[in-house]
Amino acid sequence: MTQAATRSLFDSLVFDNRFLRELPADPEPDNYRRQVYQACYSFVNPTPVPQPRLVAHSEELAAELGFSPDMCASDEFCAIFAGNRLLPGMQGYACCYGGHQFGHWAGQLGDGRVVNLGELVNKDGAYYTLQLKGAGLTPYSRSADGLAVLRSSIREFICSEAMHHLGVPTTRALTVIGSGQPVRRDMFYDGNPEWEPGAIVCRVAPSFTRFGSFQIFTARNDAATLKQLVDYTIRRDFPHLGEPGPETYRAWFEEVCRKTAELIVHWQRVGFVHGVMNTDNMSILGLTIDFGPYGWLENYDPNWTPNTTDAQGRRYRYGHQPKIAYWNLVQLANALLPIIPSVESLQQALDTCYGEAFDQGWRKMMASKLGLREYLEQSDTSLLDDTLMIDDLSQLLQNCETDMTLFYRGLADISPHTPAADFLAWFSACCYLNLSVAQRHSAKVWLQRYQQRLRHDPLTLEARKTLMHSVNPLYTPRNYLAQLVIDEAASGDFGMLREWLRVLRHPYTEQPGRERFAAKRPDWAKHRAGCSMLSCSS
Repeated sequence: MTQAATRSLFDSLVFDNRFLRELPADPEPDNYRRQVYQACYSFVNPTPVPQPRLVAHSEELAAELGFSPDMCASDEFCAIFAGNRLLPGMQGYACCYGGHQFGHWAGQLGDGRVVNLGELVNKDGAYYTLQLKGAGLTPYSRSADGLAVLRSSIREFICSEAMHHLGVPTTRALTVIGSGQPVRRDMFYDGNPEWEPGAIVCRVAPSFTRFGSFQIFTARNDAATLKQLVDYTIRRDFPHLGEPGPETYRAWFEEVCRKTAELIVHWQRVGFVHGVMNTDNMSILGLTIDFGPYGWLENYDPNWTPNTTDAQGRRYRYGHQPKIAYWNLVQLANALLPIIPSVESLQQALDTCYGEAFDQGWRKMMASKLGLREYLEQSDTSLLDDTLMIDDLSQLLQNCETDMTLFYRGLADISPHTPAADFLAWFSACCYLNLSVAQRHSAKVWLQRYQQRLRHDPLTLEARKTLMHSVNPLYTPRNYLAQLVIDEAASGDFGMLREWLRVLRHPYTEQPGRERFAAKRPDWAKHRAGCSMLSCSS
């Protein structure tokens, strides 16, 4: 394809980089590691790679952004999202932000291996920031190399696209590009680094602004830049709240709290464990952001975290995510004190717009997962108290090492009249343990409570099953399947990756012939590296 033809092919794309136009830039043009003050970003271009190869792309997202099939099939498409070429209107930059990591202030962090390409405006007038992860050194790289490896890039691509189709608020992934460049990584921080295939992911979101984007300026007593960023964020991403001002600031923080509550409810619903909920990994838009050492609950365990760095304290374990989100919002509230000096109004937003909103959302979500029209509390009889029933269920699932996804999906087939023997046979098949007599008894007792509750619920069997199948997925990005895909991809075989992506586009629909993508974790994967625990190394 000639250069002129290529230019014509991509001429329809429009970039309008408001972030760069309206916020202060780092005045230093050179790309070297440093502390950046009174600036929201630094100009930097991606580092070209030697042999880019398209591993996978999201057809739906490409179409939404305005990339035609011909564009996606071109060599130029691969070159652009490898970082080897910029389109007219693109401008490379890396963002400055800070954050609390594992509960401690870490100072300046920033886009250490991310280069933003600019803001693409699609045919509907929607803005999307495109960024390349693994695109080389930036002023925020600290002691790292700015690169990423194929295994983590595939994991990020799979999970972000799966989350979208699961209905979980998330950033997206447009492409995974193999770089043709080996990258040295010590996967388990045990002094045994290895060379791995390198890769770049193109991540997409309306905005990648984080809690830490605001924290850095307050930590440096830079109230002027803080206000600039808040005002820009409100005008750009929350225009319905009106022009920035004292009342709008409060309304904005309240909305951030609500969006965060909604996000965490979704995480708990599908069994997603982020693994590294630092404040720099929390989106101001309530999106799932920064897929690092994440994982999915296979056997139900509220104390599980996939992150080896967090193995001892388990700060970011599944059952603790709602409290961590609140703690992170408190840190954001502290950062906003220069423009919202009322501690009382901030606390009220935390208590009501996050605390109460999460509780209400969680109860509604759990009622749906169990096939109930509404969540009942403080009933005259304990048999109809959903809090007690769910507490008992949580303990049962944990004690029996029950596959969370398969249990809730199959529960739709349990009716008020299902015999206990049939229930126990099905329940046993969902568990990773051989059930003891006591465990089988506990399961039978819970069944009796659940069936009693169903008899007092007005939903028909058909309506109940439809409701449950709309919130309980059959297909999730299971940890061991991700590792199998990575193993094949490392040898240059991307067939399983592409097939699995097709399955994950319809996670609530049974797909005959693809049962293996919904199967329980095999025994060999329980403790295998990449299937149970992961490090932050990528």
